[in-house]
Amino acid sequence: MSDQPVAIVTGGASGIGLGIASTLIANGYDVFVLDNDLHRVDDYNASHRLSRARFCDVSDATAVATEIDGVLHVAGRIDLLVNNAGISGPTAPVEAVDPSEWQKTLDVGLTGAFNVTRSVAPIMKAQSSGAIINIASNAGLMGCPNRSPYVAAKWGLIGLTKTWAMELGPHKVRVNALCPASVDGERIEAVMARDGEERGVSVGDIRQSYERQSSLQSFTRIEDIASMVCYLASDAGVRISGQAIGLDGHTETLGNSLGEI
Repeated sequence: MSDQPVAIVTGGASGIGLGIASTLIANGYDVFVLDNDLHRVDDYNASHRLSRARFCDVSDATAVATEIDGVLHVAGRIDLLVNNAGISGPTAPVEAVDPSEWQKTLDVGLTGAFNVTRSVAPIMKAQSSGAIINIASNAGLMGCPNRSPYVAAKWGLIGLTKTWAMELGPHKVRVNALCPASVDGERIEAVMARDGEERGVSVGDIRQSYERQSSLQSFTRIEDIASMVCYLASDAGVRISGQAIGLDGHTETLGNSLGEI
């Protein structure tokens, strides 16, 4: 078995997950990516020498278990799990949320993290080492109007973070959650476009209203999240567990996203 640390990043073929995976590779990790977008998986494998990305729907517990067994067979160990897979879900008042959209948002963002952690935890316990990092959101700390499914998934993920930290701590496994604000990239652009369309205002005005939510008045960058993942997974973060860490420039309110512009 190689001494090279091994990481799994869910939703790692694009966006935040790709940024995390790329940074981990640059820091010496052997990174395995699970993603439910076949085209992006193919693109990832075409641009990475070891072709470590695999198509996997994290809401499918059987598929997840198969893929985790595959990683263990190839690498012999799992040192880091980043539960990043998630979807934005609908932007709508609670009475207008379709139950199927509610369920899908929780299936991916919450049950998906449970499925992967459920398969990885016994491996890390046997190793007496490991780190699990859940990509949550500051919406999971404060709530956010008209985002019920997303908030429920992220709030639940923070609760699981603290519970898993308690369960796995005696086995020297650390579990933390990262809580970014709006992150520059395709996902937040789509959210703002929907918000702007529903309210009849420009995306530029929506962006300004989002940026005004934090003291630093700027979006979180993917590299901010990736850097904190590396820190928490390193020896520098060896005493940090059970925490929900804000990466949001000090959020003052999430009400502005649907308040007066």
